[in-house]
Amino acid sequence: MRRVTTARERADWARHAEASISAAGLRAGGARKAVVDLLARQECCLSAQEIRDALAAEPGPTPGMASVYRALDTLADLHLVHRVDLGGQVARFEPARADGEHHHHAVCRECGGVTPIGDDALEQALHGMADRLSFEVDAHDITLHGRCAACAGRGER
Repeated sequence: MRRVTTARERADWARHAEASISAAGLRAGGARKAVVDLLARQECCLSAQEIRDALAAEPGPTPGMASVYRALDTLADLHLVHRVDLGGQVARFEPARADGEHHHHAVCRECGGVTPIGDDALEQALHGMADRLSFEVDAHDITLHGRCAACAGRGER
């Protein structure tokens, strides 16, 4: 199984995001910087509400929801974050790596927990399938839906 993003890779993404924001002529302070800094510390995707709640738990001023959404829209426009659709009504966001490296997700249908998953064999199988179909893949995502170990264990008691 392939590892998920390392702390160094997340820090590299934050530096790349700040440079891209600056190159676009945008100010990198305030809510935008807070969102970038928070996302750079995460291993997986968060909703806008989860981002705002996490920022509210930190010292300093807390950006409002509208500011968080504007920051996410800007980051998405600059191709710095991916909007992740895991089903349901809530969009989630995570850093978009410049090298295209990514992970997939397992979503627990009971507790709503999201676990990042990476698997080199799965990636090879997907690229092999695309080759067999003579299909040029621009992007892909895999989401497993089921029960996490904790919820599955509670159901057996």
